Amino acid sequence: QVQLAESGGGLVQAGDSLRLSCAASGRTFSPYVMGWFRQISGKEREFVAAIVWRNGYTYSGASVKGRFTISKDDAKSTVTLQMNTLKPEDTAVYYCAADMDISRNVRSAGSYDYWGQGTQVTVSS
Repeated sequence: QVQLAESGGGLVQAGDSLRLSCAASGRTFSPYVMGWFRQISGKEREFVAAIVWRNGYTYSGASVKGRFTISKDDAKSTVTLQMNTLKPEDTAVYYCAADMDISRNVRSAGSYDYWGQGTQVTVSS
């Protein structure tokens, strides 16, 4: 079993920055991909970013490209999402997720095996 715990959410103003962290615990942590998704109540989870654990290759969602950056710390088994130039439309619950096998589609929530509980990010205008 793998447990994921997000932290770093909060209330900020438009244009501000925020950093989310996801700490993994449990069995020896060696995922194929770690991802961040976000969800607004009543809507499907939206892909934000992902990173391939082995080589650090990253993927970004179209709505956050150029503003959000995903990174990892192998030694600490953590993944970080640096969010810059935040907009009100970035308001959502943000989830980190782990895909433990070769991913069918890193942008699809269905590809991931483990999920954190989520952390709320609210951006005021």
